[in-house]
Amino acid sequence: MPTMDVSSYTPKDVPLPPAPSTDFFTELQWKTLFALADAVVPSIHTSATARSSNDRVVADAEYSSAVSSLTSLISGPDANSIATQYLQEDASSNPLFRSLIQRLLGNHVHSEGKNGMSLILNALNTRAGSLILTGSTTPIQDQPVEFRERVFKGWETSRLPPLRVVYRGLSAMVKNCWVLGSPTISPVLGFPRVPVHGKPAAGFDYEFLQIPPGDKPEVIETDVVIVGSGCGGSVAAKNLAEAGHRVLVLEKSYSYPSEVFPMAQNAGFANLFENGGAIFSEDSSTGVLAGSTWGGGGTVNWSASLQTQGYVRQEWADTGLPLFTSLAFQKCLDRVCDRMGVNSEKVEHNAQNTVILEGARKLGYAAKTVPQNTGHGEHYCGYCTLGCASGGKKGPTETFLMDAAKAGAKFMEGFHADKVMFTKVNGKQVASGVKGTWRSRDSYLGLGSAGVVERKVIVKAKKVVVSAGSLHSPLLLLRSGIKNSQIGRNLHLHPVVVAGAIFDEETRPWEGSALTTVVNEFEDLDGHGHGVKIEALSMLPSVFLPIFPWRGALDYKLWAANMRRSTSFIALTKDRDSGRVYPDPVDGRCRIDYTVSAFDRKHIVEGMIASAKMAYIAGAKEFHTTYRDLPPFIRSEASCPDAPEGTNDEALQSWIAELRRKSPLNPERGLFASAHQMGTCRMSKSPKLGVVNQDCQVWGSEGLYVVDASVFPSASGVNPMVTNMAIADWASQNLARTMMGSRGEGGVMARL
Repeated sequence: MPTMDVSSYTPKDVPLPPAPSTDFFTELQWKTLFALADAVVPSIHTSATARSSNDRVVADAEYSSAVSSLTSLISGPDANSIATQYLQEDASSNPLFRSLIQRLLGNHVHSEGKNGMSLILNALNTRAGSLILTGSTTPIQDQPVEFRERVFKGWETSRLPPLRVVYRGLSAMVKNCWVLGSPTISPVLGFPRVPVHGKPAAGFDYEFLQIPPGDKPEVIETDVVIVGSGCGGSVAAKNLAEAGHRVLVLEKSYSYPSEVFPMAQNAGFANLFENGGAIFSEDSSTGVLAGSTWGGGGTVNWSASLQTQGYVRQEWADTGLPLFTSLAFQKCLDRVCDRMGVNSEKVEHNAQNTVILEGARKLGYAAKTVPQNTGHGEHYCGYCTLGCASGGKKGPTETFLMDAAKAGAKFMEGFHADKVMFTKVNGKQVASGVKGTWRSRDSYLGLGSAGVVERKVIVKAKKVVVSAGSLHSPLLLLRSGIKNSQIGRNLHLHPVVVAGAIFDEETRPWEGSALTTVVNEFEDLDGHGHGVKIEALSMLPSVFLPIFPWRGALDYKLWAANMRRSTSFIALTKDRDSGRVYPDPVDGRCRIDYTVSAFDRKHIVEGMIASAKMAYIAGAKEFHTTYRDLPPFIRSEASCPDAPEGTNDEALQSWIAELRRKSPLNPERGLFASAHQMGTCRMSKSPKLGVVNQDCQVWGSEGLYVVDASVFPSASGVNPMVTNMAIADWASQNLARTMMGSRGEGGVMARL
């Protein structure tokens, strides 16, 4: 691919989607909400510089210490000025912050959530309600910001559950929107707009079907229609198109040329992720990050390309699915890895992955390099969560979808699949296509003055492949009238707790590949394959900073600034216990009912302890976690990283003992995160146990298949991309042969 001059490269801007109406809150309610936001991120001053009661006043010595600490981190002649601007920046004075909060609430919070917050905001504006919720009859927006901060902190442990919910939800939203919209956070961190390593390159030029305006439904005919362009759908599209079948891939989101990558953080989350990156479980204890763009999660993931491990394959085979211990499945794993150029030889570890490897070595933990899908080339870039500008990550858009296009496959973006259509053939329910709504690119996505075209579309097809992901494939089956009690159940999320270690030296953790190491020492803590793997997190400020606890205004700003000296750890759990997804009763959006079980939380604790030990032995000065009920570990000034006692250090052991006393952790007192969704259309040996059979065909129907991570029989225990693709390779090759009317090898494979 031709490359561009990296020294002059500036990605083209991608504007945010149109803002929603804000009339779901009154003007007074918005005023109250922004007053609370300023309690979380206020403008910090001394008494001499404070301008109003909206400024958070601290003692002169405390302020001077904060400026001095920040200035020591920030390089350059403007360090003092940048530090001062950072401290004196509040949330609500920033129009972008206000817009992001309104957009998040308007577009991404379901009606029940908005209604609950509305009730609290209304109560705060009555004398009786204010007295109960704040201890004063004076409205909270008329109180000094110190009072607001104290009240808001108290809500975290309130005896009133709705206040605890508002605390968790609002603090998360404010931190997230502040980091996305702050004009000072990047200068404080030294975080550049584009990665300093790698060369931008032009990607494959995809063409998408366009439909002219019209009143009647547009009818399209094809052999196979695939709903979803992610890891599963892309492999299926390649195999079926290369077998000579007419293939149409439908994607509800939109594609973007490489010249806009990596997107700015606020635009990236709005345009590349499901629900703008703001999905939470019903109890708000687990945040879920799911890709929603051309190429799906494979466009925004972190290149980790681990094959399904033997004990998981045996576990799945033992449920009556011999496919997973067959040589045929291993060939599928190898085939998809070969196409993406998966390798570990060209991997260069950045600072945070080196900390994990070295910490594991010093403690004797089993650890290894994580293979990367980089086409056997180098790919030293940590920004791929926002799109890969170099094309060095060989995800679906650089491999399988490109192959499908060259083999004649057709594509539609902006297509929302309403339901699968069926016909009766000899008394059997046979899938005959997909019905949905297509929306052309509007002006913000690049169509210009041509306007928006929205059409009902009917796609007639001989076979229907649903590859909409674990959140949406089950919902599409339900909307299509499929009757199976297992649909939407058996949701696995690989829940993680995130930790951050702070060092004396600058680490610039966003530089270099995000996830290149894994510690396997603790992957089997129960003797049945359930436990944790320890890996690193993508260290973009918008990914890392918002998930950590807020313990006060000045404390949070000073902690955030230390990201430039930090590394990360995630304790990723092969969860034994599961949840479910279901449609919102009002607007049909995906709702997630999932709480990390006590069994799985105990395993996470062991991962947190091992991470703390690795950070300590590597010389970290502080160790923070996303569990609010656990204070960070702060190393004493007298403690030497090379002290002979190592992790037997008394202070560290005392901190570990406190963590173990809190095991299995209270879900309400922390934040778990997930970037992997699996299992909601589980593969099984019978319709009583799952949704699809071993060929990924939906039980009780013909011609309808589900090909994505939703068919996993349980949690994969590793980053699911390669497993997902291998299952798609198996199923789509069988389907291609079946459609050609040939049994041959396909018949042998299907009988495994």
